Amino acid sequence: MTRIETDYLLIGAGAMGLAFADTLLTELPEATLTIVDRHGKPGGHWNDAYPFVTLHQPSSFYGVASMPLGAGRIDTHGSNAGMEELASGPEVSSYYDAVMRRQLLPTGRVRYFPMSDYRGNGSIVSLISGQETHAAIARKTIDSTYLASSVPSTHVRKFAVADGVRIMPPNGLPNLWQAPDAMPRHFTVLGAGKTAMDTLIWLLNAGATPDMITWVAPRASWFFNRRCVQPGIDFFADTIGGQLNRIKAEAAATDAMDLFLRMEAYGFMLRIDRSINPTMFHYAICSEAEIAILQRITDVVRMGRVQALEDEQMVLEQGTRATPPGTLFIDCTASAVERRPPVPVFQPGLIVPQMIRLPQPAFSAAMIAWIEAHIEGEAAQNALTMAVPLPDGIEDYPRASLVNMFNQGLWGQNPALSKWIHDCRLDGFGKTISAVRPDDTALIAILKQFGPAAMAAMANLQKLMV
Repeated sequence: MTRIETDYLLIGAGAMGLAFADTLLTELPEATLTIVDRHGKPGGHWNDAYPFVTLHQPSSFYGVASMPLGAGRIDTHGSNAGMEELASGPEVSSYYDAVMRRQLLPTGRVRYFPMSDYRGNGSIVSLISGQETHAAIARKTIDSTYLASSVPSTHVRKFAVADGVRIMPPNGLPNLWQAPDAMPRHFTVLGAGKTAMDTLIWLLNAGATPDMITWVAPRASWFFNRRCVQPGIDFFADTIGGQLNRIKAEAAATDAMDLFLRMEAYGFMLRIDRSINPTMFHYAICSEAEIAILQRITDVVRMGRVQALEDEQMVLEQGTRATPPGTLFIDCTASAVERRPPVPVFQPGLIVPQMIRLPQPAFSAAMIAWIEAHIEGEAAQNALTMAVPLPDGIEDYPRASLVNMFNQGLWGQNPALSKWIHDCRLDGFGKTISAVRPDDTALIAILKQFGPAAMAAMANLQKLMV
């Protein structure tokens, strides 16, 4: 058995883990860190994602604080035209590999154990050789896997599949060209989330016609309008103005559905079918152009979740549905981020990174690392890092938004933390606000409305929670 010493031991080299590591090493220049991950490369679930996946939010908001992702370009074509670029899955994977090789390991203060399992009590076991390394942890363990992501290629299906039924995760779609004689005659996409939407858009862009596609979507969802989450002063009216409109809607709404309809009226929220009032909200982000593409799909099955796939039919919660001959089922039913109950971020000898500002996992983890470095005492640390509960349905949104606003109010009272947020690459909006010129009366007028609107929203959100 090999023995090592380390100040911190980090479990998980995914988005949150690496964002935490990057900021911790910057803010504590003498600290040592050991990183343990089961994947062979850094990047967590990005190693398992389907090849046509992209970020759903601008690249500026993702990654680690010390290293830009992308070049801040504005896309000129496609469904993201006019907005900041969205890094592709391969770009994100390459980025995290560079973060490890160029940012973390060169410090000389990082040990990295890929293809390894952490067994607790300092025990690191290689998944290949079985060799054990024992780490003496001087300060804390960081478990960045609490909000682990579940992707189609690795999750366990919750429905039965009969022999002979053709099914695959979206990862296999780009390889269908390798067997042109076995090309499916029909595609049935299972799942209501953003992965299913990405898959449908890919199919249509790849040449499938709408009549070749069935979408099994147990629930309809609301989506943030991506135009309202863009960095930079050029997008001030959409982003900062959009946030103000969101707060106004939260202050005036009579119930959760009324709140979402008000946000939609402001252009802040989107839905695919205006004849349906969606009940699901997972903080997914979408563009109006993507919504228009998805509206081309007319065979949408809303009969509950899939229970079984049989030779000629699907068994659903609310009945059965015949399937056309030559159907390929595409499993997009993975839950993405697991919805676990919030727990204290700072615990004795342990840090559990969670979302403290939605929907920004990287920013949240980086701030938690800053607080570990600069704030003394678990009570004070936890006061600044209340975990935001991840919503599933629209009725969960008021509580999540209230905690979000409460956190940001406390951050604004700490000058050192406020400065770090302003300077942090992962934030984006602070720089947009500070770029407003004193003589720009129209934009100043928008900013002056935030205080009163936020107070009214926080009061009303508490009522909506009931």
